[in-house]
Amino acid sequence: MEFRIERSALTDAVSWAARVLPVRSPVPVLGGLLLDTEARGGGGAGGGPLRISGLDYEASARIDVDAEVVRPGKVLVMGRRLLDICKVLPEGPVECAVEGSRFTVSGDGARFGLSALPLDDYPALPPLPRVRGAVDAELFAAAVAEVAVAAGRDDTLPALTGIRLGLDGDTMTLAATDRYRFAVRTLPWKATTPGETADVIVSARRLTEIARSLGRSGLVSVALDAGSAGFEHAGMRTTVRLLDGRLPRHEKLFAMADPAVAVVDRARLAEAVKRVSVVADGDSPVQMAFSRADASVTLRAGYEDDVASQRLPATLEGAEGLTVAFNPGYLADALASFTEPSLRLLLLGAGQRALITDEAGTDVHRHLLMSVKPQLV
Repeated sequence: MEFRIERSALTDAVSWAARVLPVRSPVPVLGGLLLDTEARGGGGAGGGPLRISGLDYEASARIDVDAEVVRPGKVLVMGRRLLDICKVLPEGPVECAVEGSRFTVSGDGARFGLSALPLDDYPALPPLPRVRGAVDAELFAAAVAEVAVAAGRDDTLPALTGIRLGLDGDTMTLAATDRYRFAVRTLPWKATTPGETADVIVSARRLTEIARSLGRSGLVSVALDAGSAGFEHAGMRTTVRLLDGRLPRHEKLFAMADPAVAVVDRARLAEAVKRVSVVADGDSPVQMAFSRADASVTLRAGYEDDVASQRLPATLEGAEGLTVAFNPGYLADALASFTEPSLRLLLLGAGQRALITDEAGTDVHRHLLMSVKPQLV
């Protein structure tokens, strides 16, 4: 095996594939990346691309990049060590070759050697599930980021650490909850066959990594079967095992009868939450007191002499005044997941649900928070 490639292209490809490698594994070969330059599609020496792949028990990744192949072949090397080498290589062309039991990487006078791992012990990469359709890469990445903030972190409740991926006709729904907040985002997508439906849960951490890494242009193919999800875009292919269980349905939770409705500038509210939270001990709440007469909201946090407050313009309809309070971290996460200039808050009162949407009140992106009872500040 022997090939030549630009250092930046090799580094990017190795970095992308190495994302799925386990930090520690009782099976050493699972820490490896498989580099394959064997001819595919009828190509011969000098014409075949470089394919780099890796996997663990939960996910797999494969990427094809252009390379000048001198001698086709395969080699398995420790992935994180190869990535460390790629990061310190000089810029410019890199020559890679298998020499006996060693894989060598050299460029501009620098030369490294890596031990080759046994290929016979390396498991086959899982196949891509059936492709169900495609979604815009940039829109998908943004939507995943918007709902992932609400996913749980408690591994004893694995379903709550995931993102629901629902397909229904030409609509994709992403949703996540940790029981204290619930984020939902809908976006258009192109189904392979009319009436395509699915309802699965994908690890929020994995899906965030995947969506962020697949690029910001073009279409991402979405593939699903009973046990895994797959995504493919611009020579990159990745699969991830689905989580068992189901998330609670959000429709009834998001239905709010006769709420008070406040509208406030998103950026100013986010900055005010950040500012007053510096005196909030632990998860002590940030209180928001809305006044219809004054067209304002006053944020307060802290206790006794250690307090902070800020007043902002805000409109309120459906009540003369209303005071609610939220976990400051949860509120900050929710506000940061939106990009619109103004937000609409549907409020039922202290200790009850609150729904945040864009100012127009569309159902595209919604974030539900449980308020807590305000305390004297």
